[in-house]
Amino acid sequence: MNLQPVGDRVLVRPLTEQEVTASGIVLPDTVDREKKAEGEVLAVGDGEDVKKLNLTVGATVLFGKYAGDDIEYNDEDLKFLKHDEILAVVKK
Repeated sequence: MNLQPVGDRVLVRPLTEQEVTASGIVLPDTVDREKKAEGEVLAVGDGEDVKKLNLTVGATVLFGKYAGDDIEYNDEDLKFLKHDEILAVVKK
């Protein structure tokens, strides 16, 4: 990844989830659907507050639905989050 967050920021790839009806029909993304607030950590900044979270590249985190700054980089939707916008780390 050529993007490196600075300070107390984290670069995340939001995870998308296809919605499937009971009969097996896959519903397309629409404006009405809520964004999923889960993502994979791609890079972590070097700020003191973000170091306290002990995040590693590849970890899955939960964040607020409208948190962070959305960007598009290399035809991929990514999100920059501040350390305090991360709600939890998903343990596997």
